[in-house]
Amino acid sequence: MGKVRRVIVRRVRPAGTKAWSGIEPTNGLRLLDNNTINQFNPTMLDLGDISAPCQEKEAVTAVFDLTGFTTFCNQVDSYLAIPRFLNDFLEWFFSDIRRKITEKDLGDRSALWTGLPVMVKFMGDGLMVLWDARKMSEEQICRLAGTLYTICQDYRTDFYPQISAAVNKPPSVLRCGVARGKVFSIGNDREYVGHSINNASRLSHLGSLSFCFPHRGFQVREHMPAEFRQIFIPKYVSIRGVGENELVWVVKDEFNRLTAKSREMFRSIETVGSVN
Repeated sequence: MGKVRRVIVRRVRPAGTKAWSGIEPTNGLRLLDNNTINQFNPTMLDLGDISAPCQEKEAVTAVFDLTGFTTFCNQVDSYLAIPRFLNDFLEWFFSDIRRKITEKDLGDRSALWTGLPVMVKFMGDGLMVLWDARKMSEEQICRLAGTLYTICQDYRTDFYPQISAAVNKPPSVLRCGVARGKVFSIGNDREYVGHSINNASRLSHLGSLSFCFPHRGFQVREHMPAEFRQIFIPKYVSIRGVGENELVWVVKDEFNRLTAKSREMFRSIETVGSVN
């Protein structure tokens, strides 16, 4: 029997390359397939065809803000409380809007006194809701403003007591700013931008008030339903990015409860009848 020879085969890696072992390099670099990297692009925003021309529309925009949501998210075991709160809140919110704009239930159909929103967008600590105002009458627009106020009230009186029994220290106040004006569609109505949205956002954080809408675009004296008109009073205030002497409508009882210091940012007019 011949002598067995031992053969050692040594694999040589070409210079300048590094084999991928499935383990991340210790120098902090992360190796990813280029196809995966290229998926980080504007399509992640889900804006559709953003090269399509913008369409100008008239809109009524409401920006709702959950006061104290950041603090709520920072509590112990928030990863359990946040999903429960958001699930219950969003179910309640959409249901409340459907109920309040329904004039009559006809079984398999419902008669609405105004149209459904054309967009609802979650904004991290609240919601932006946008209605197409082109086919709305002045009465409908004013009624909508009053209705949005009642949603904030319903949060305090109905939803908050229920959710407080399910999660610890949920946001106690739902604030809302409302505005009417032009918006521009992006990606064939996938998204909207415009002054109406910016104005509503600023009005949702006007001092310590929980509800506010501008006089511009809302003919309160002529077209606001009586049950809503008595709730609001007009005040002059400076709004960043809008104007130094803007006339807005605020909730009378809420304004009367403000401290003297909080009222300093507002300027009164003698009577509602003097509003033009």
